[in-house]
Amino acid sequence: MSVRRWLAVLGCVLMAAAASGENAQRPNIVLIMADDLGYGDTGFNGNTLIQTPHLDALAAEGVTLTHFYSGNSVCSPTRATALTGRHHDRMGIWNANVGHLPKQEVTLAQILKAKGYATGHFGKWHLGTLSRTMSSKGERRKPALNYAPPWERDYDASFVTESAVQLWDPGLGKRSTNNPFFENGVALDGDDPSLRGGASRVVVDRMVPFVETSVEADTPFFAVCWFHAPHTDVIAGPEYLAMYPRHGEAAHYYGCVTEMDDQVGRIVKLLKDRGVFDSTLIFFCSDNGPEGKQPGGRNMGETAGYRGRKRALYDGGVRVPAFAVWPGMIESGTKSDAVLSTLDYFPTVQNIVGYTMSDDRPLDGEDVLDILTGDRDQRTTPLVFRYRGKFSSWIDGPYKLVMPAGELYDMENDPFETTDVSAEMPKKTEAMTQALAERFESIRASHAGADYGDAGFEPVDPWRPLQLQPKESP
Repeated sequence: MSVRRWLAVLGCVLMAAAASGENAQRPNIVLIMADDLGYGDTGFNGNTLIQTPHLDALAAEGVTLTHFYSGNSVCSPTRATALTGRHHDRMGIWNANVGHLPKQEVTLAQILKAKGYATGHFGKWHLGTLSRTMSSKGERRKPALNYAPPWERDYDASFVTESAVQLWDPGLGKRSTNNPFFENGVALDGDDPSLRGGASRVVVDRMVPFVETSVEADTPFFAVCWFHAPHTDVIAGPEYLAMYPRHGEAAHYYGCVTEMDDQVGRIVKLLKDRGVFDSTLIFFCSDNGPEGKQPGGRNMGETAGYRGRKRALYDGGVRVPAFAVWPGMIESGTKSDAVLSTLDYFPTVQNIVGYTMSDDRPLDGEDVLDILTGDRDQRTTPLVFRYRGKFSSWIDGPYKLVMPAGELYDMENDPFETTDVSAEMPKKTEAMTQALAERFESIRASHAGADYGDAGFEPVDPWRPLQLQPKESP
């Protein structure tokens, strides 16, 4: 056993033991997520135009994840996977602005709160409405039925919007209609001076005092920072536009990414100034691929050549920039090409803090700490994707099945999904199709309430049958 592996195992054992004591020493957990940021939009993934020095520096403090997947190709489903470790269809979140996070789901906030953590959520929520009487999407969102705010989902502090905002002066503009910022359950007026300027800065302004208060109280904290950038409406402020002269409308996109990057730097500085950076586990990713059929105008997100974009289950829609940092546990300056996912956040953190589930409900992610530390090469659990109940994919080792077209790709030799090898490998295609169908039988049972016992869960939408017959691909 290598020294690094021995130290990693010893660290996990000590933390698990400490988790059972009253004065347990556990890492702070920070989840940072961008909105619609493309795989190729950061310096640490090779972009030489967009200025992301703080993200690049933070990635260099840990492991860059080169083959990391969002839970889906749109935002709400991915966010559900990140907090629960379970496929979003298990709880009826088929698409963006559909369904909500049920109280019966066990979440990161819940398990960490049970372990004595202070819990805070800042930025975009997108897992239900924040009011029983209004929604940014109108009556069709069924606000009373889908009311599920973070202050009723185990968060001690929250500063959130239901959905996307414009990225400069985020309290204003058309996206602010029925979509105010809620601070600990109280809606703010869109003209509030604290909501002026960059949307990312506005969010971190509220995260800072939460972290400071937790540190002063010597309490471990769980801080979720889900930036709105660079989701539309893409508007950059003057100082950021000035950083990208002669780029026309594209300067707005680049500027919004850089404004977000500045705030990541601010978070890191806060953690270091407060002396808790070395005891903090940080995850960063995007919720899906970039907006638009192709780069253009203010939607200039890049996929680094991967096929598809937002709303597609090809890798351009779901492979996203990501890294993990935990000083002393994760070696700095490393990279991993292991297939990882937002589904893995929950089981990894669960095992770090030693939380035991009270039931045997299925998880779709796995504990990947030993992958992050470089002591294991690849995951053992296949990944399943499903978009709007129509399109699905299954990743098992180097192979990826895309349905309903029945396409099979060898991702190791064809990462850009250019050549369908299903005709050459019919047995492999059939086996993966069957495995996908079996996983969705489990997911269908969860959606019917099988995991919640007598908790009274009622599905908000009927189950959408899985389409497996080859037809036009997404």
